[in-house]
Amino acid sequence: QGPLVESGGGLVQAGGSLRLSCAASGTTLSFNRVAWYRQAPGQAPGKQREWVATINSPGLPTNYADSVKGRFTISRDNAKNTVYLQMNNLKPEDTAVYYCYFPKDGVWGQGTQVTVSS
Repeated sequence: QGPLVESGGGLVQAGGSLRLSCAASGTTLSFNRVAWYRQAPGQAPGKQREWVATINSPGLPTNYADSVKGRFTISRDNAKNTVYLQMNNLKPEDTAVYYCYFPKDGVWGQGTQVTVSS
């Protein structure tokens, strides 16, 4: 188990919601930039993961990909050393493995599967 562990994925119907968690151990996410990426099924090996959202240092805005803007919200709980991705109004095209990424340490989580049925 690495320093970042994602959880919260699952199977949900279109229009439903999920909240993903990225919990850190041995490193501190607080006050640092953390991002969520995703990789859809069937993508060619080596194809880059799609960036989804970033939470920046305090005082700086969060950023979202156009495809999720207005539906997803990234947040953090410093006391729990955890970053969240709240996903609402899910669509089948959101189906992917979701990864959190901590640029400061250059580490990725192992991913959590999100499947949205139509």
